[in-house]
Amino acid sequence: MQAMNWNDLRYLLAVSRTGTLAEAARRLRVDQTTVARRLAAAERVLGARLFERIDGSLRPTRAGEAAIVQAARVEQEVEALERGVTGIDAEVAGSVRLTAVPVLVNRLLVPASAELNTQYPGLRLELIADSRNASLTRREADVAVRLARTESGRAVLARRLGHVAYAVYGPRRKTRALPWISYDESLGHLPQARWIERERGEEPVAPLAVGDAEAIMQAVRAGLGKSLLPCFAADADAGLRRLGGDKVVLTRELWLLTHSALRHHARIVAVVDWLDGLVKARLA
Repeated sequence: MQAMNWNDLRYLLAVSRTGTLAEAARRLRVDQTTVARRLAAAERVLGARLFERIDGSLRPTRAGEAAIVQAARVEQEVEALERGVTGIDAEVAGSVRLTAVPVLVNRLLVPASAELNTQYPGLRLELIADSRNASLTRREADVAVRLARTESGRAVLARRLGHVAYAVYGPRRKTRALPWISYDESLGHLPQARWIERERGEEPVAPLAVGDAEAIMQAVRAGLGKSLLPCFAADADAGLRRLGGDKVVLTRELWLLTHSALRHHARIVAVVDWLDGLVKARLA
């Protein structure tokens, strides 16, 4: 029997977590052909088909589900070994994967990242702009900045970083009878979407629904309607103006999440300190 290449487990887990070869390839920073080849190699060694395509996504078979459970255990053991051997990193160098929703990455983190790079030239900040909550426990990210406390347990440390204020904005040029632009149905649970639905009364809704605040900002700037937007981003956008005076109508908590195993590493401490200062300066 051919021996298993343990590196193939990374490809197996990436496909199971993303559902497509293309997304798995993006996450692993390889091409799609490599993912397909490594997955096929694992299937040959195990003598079983691990995934089947259903509605455009790759879903694990029964054999695949069993393999995924075992592969996840191996991943955890390898990570535990790395933490035990590496110990506490005393140098501010290496990569830190930081995830947040696109509007926070684009409007807050990216513009301020030059300051961090100047202070720590050996540090590489990997910014992941994703509305999906990347898992810290599965090491999809090292640090997360979120508008809710979405993970719990001893493996994740969470604390409130600050608050994000929201107000109603329209396009800079005055337009009459602006309809409301809100989120798509899958995001109807968000406080912003609920506020719009509750407060709009009989006012019309634009024939447009999007999945992210960054896209809503673009739509408002284009004159397609008005919406509830984070003040730190919208106030700095020359194409937008507040409606109804300076009134803040909604405030959301901003949470910082880190993996407990990494909390003393110098590169993580540096990024967390940078985030603290940035939030105090921009969102206070």
